[in-house]
Amino acid sequence: MKFEYSNPVQVVFGPGRISELGKLTAGIGNRAVVVIGGGSVRNNGTLDKAVKSLEAARVAIHVFEGVEPNPRISTVRRGIDAIRAFRGNVVIALGGGSVMDAAKVMAAGALYDQDPWKMCKVSQAKPVAPTASLPVITVPTLAATGSEMNCNAVITNWEANMKAAAIYPILYPKLALIDPELTVTVPKYHTAAGVVDIITHVTEGYFNAQPGTPLQDRMAEAVISTAIEHGARAVADGSDLAAREAVMWASTVALNNWIHVGWNAPFPCHGIEHVLSAHYDVSHGAGLAAISPSWMRFVVRRVGPGKWAGFARRVMAVDCADDVEAALLGIDRLEEFFASIGAPTRLSGLGIPAAEIRRLAEDTVRVFGVNGAIAGVPPLTVDDIESILNSAA
Repeated sequence: MKFEYSNPVQVVFGPGRISELGKLTAGIGNRAVVVIGGGSVRNNGTLDKAVKSLEAARVAIHVFEGVEPNPRISTVRRGIDAIRAFRGNVVIALGGGSVMDAAKVMAAGALYDQDPWKMCKVSQAKPVAPTASLPVITVPTLAATGSEMNCNAVITNWEANMKAAAIYPILYPKLALIDPELTVTVPKYHTAAGVVDIITHVTEGYFNAQPGTPLQDRMAEAVISTAIEHGARAVADGSDLAAREAVMWASTVALNNWIHVGWNAPFPCHGIEHVLSAHYDVSHGAGLAAISPSWMRFVVRRVGPGKWAGFARRVMAVDCADDVEAALLGIDRLEEFFASIGAPTRLSGLGIPAAEIRRLAEDTVRVFGVNGAIAGVPPLTVDDIESILNSAA
């Protein structure tokens, strides 16, 4: 096992800590561009709380509104123009994963002399790395992507039907202010999709990992168990703050690379889902709920039970001596959990027609493939992806 690990993000965690945003921002910059989505943070009072705190700290504010789910590169371009026009020196992402991803690329794009889409990795094209960024403060309002504490951003080019990642150390936020109280108004469906996103961030690494990582594996199982137990509670009762706290921290830990060190794992399911959402604009977590169980069954049948049997017994409480049967029962139970919290488990539930599956499989390899396959254990060809999607249809 070989790895290097560094995460420079300062975390401020706890209920009510949105009140500290102004004081924390003032130590970083005095002209803040606050990036938000479609208006929910206005409607539920979160933006008012943020503005009140920033004004009390004498931080000048410009609100940039309109970041979509699956954030568009066109919106990122507009955000870069807004930052430059306001002469912002700090960017605050107040929202879910899409807002945080867009804000990271906007902050780097403000100091970038090329089109920001060139930061994104598409197939074999060589991206142009940003070399500087304005400081970013992330204030997540949804537990899902873990974007608050990593250097990843996923952006959609809607005109080209492409969704691609920009992953650079320069994109690490300066500070993550994580206040679970900001998530209590999140609707059941989006809470459920977020829980699925958390779980699949972990299972992607766990099942595609290099061998010989026992500590990371047990930590991963703990994150998944926590997301299942407390995620169900958060969906059932959005005001359950203890459940919201647990899910919020699970979201951060699931993708701050702490448990991923040494795994060196690709994310094949995410690649497939990125293509689906680039074409159909579905919620990322919902797409993963529909795809992941079918991908898992495909892998067990192709390469054997491996880690899957142990996962089924330790995490999904399967009592079965046969490893293959145990692995498949564990996948069934995970899929049943997704359904129990209201996440879709079939592509038809997302409005994706079966007639489009072959094209989506081809597009996945076109965007993310190398030598005719996307990386994974095992690597997936167009035919493999088509089989997985047909099983999920």
